[in-house]
Amino acid sequence: MPVSLKAGSTQFTIPEEEYMYSGHSGCPGCGVAIALRYTLKALGSKIVMVVCASCTGTISGLMPTSCFKIPVVHCAFMAAAATTAGIKQGLKIQGDDETPVVAWAGDGGTFDIGLQGLSAVAERNEDILFICADNEAYMNTGIQRSSATPSGAWTTTSPLGAIKNRPKKNIMEIMIAHEIPYAATATIGYPNDLVRKAAKAKDIRGTKFLHLLTPCPTGWRYPTELTMEVSRIAVESKLFPLYEVENGNYKITQLPRKDIPVSDYLKSQGRFSSLNEAEIVNIQGHVDVNWEKLLAKAKI
Repeated sequence: MPVSLKAGSTQFTIPEEEYMYSGHSGCPGCGVAIALRYTLKALGSKIVMVVCASCTGTISGLMPTSCFKIPVVHCAFMAAAATTAGIKQGLKIQGDDETPVVAWAGDGGTFDIGLQGLSAVAERNEDILFICADNEAYMNTGIQRSSATPSGAWTTTSPLGAIKNRPKKNIMEIMIAHEIPYAATATIGYPNDLVRKAAKAKDIRGTKFLHLLTPCPTGWRYPTELTMEVSRIAVESKLFPLYEVENGNYKITQLPRKDIPVSDYLKSQGRFSSLNEAEIVNIQGHVDVNWEKLLAKAKI
């Protein structure tokens, strides 16, 4: 069953049903694998999922095996949005206008090589759900820099002694600019929020977009048992706010409970180890400005 709502409350109950088998090919502590498990609980079994070249393509296992209990179509790196829209149109031609079709792509297949196709699908307002599992680099092929890589982060393609000196691309504002009916951020450290948004998106007609932050112990350089904690610190430090935009209306869905500085997040990961105090202060300033902008948009 998909996610349910308790009678007389606003509290979601995460279903016990599993739509992934116990074995998968992800790394220990993989944030993408955790995100898949939660998201599929929200979406249920009666969906079709499209996976482009990404960590998820590896997680699913080598043919003829698969860790998924749902129909999955693998496509080329840049083609997640187009393939998903095509399958949805094909189902409609067969008289099925109800089965949700979901694209699952990494940040490379969303922010970079997949952006043109995603923009075209959003412009047409195709009835699909596009989910970006963002681990902030091309992790599956060796931790190369993407436009989702944050300022100050190390990657294997960073010049010797250098770090990325440009901010992360604001993919949410790009998608919101297409005037799609629903876009939201989520992360595995707040599973109720993630499940609620995925379930909500499934029932909305038109193009829906979920931006999921999925920490990667391999590429981010932290101990595998800290994946959920790193996810929570990203939200509590306001570096990755949790919010949704429905028909142009912004709503913050998780206000930080503590006043945690961004330095706590940065110092939890080896990929930021070369930052000096001045650079950390600069990143904190950038986060503060973005948070104030979000508060204004949400009319808080």
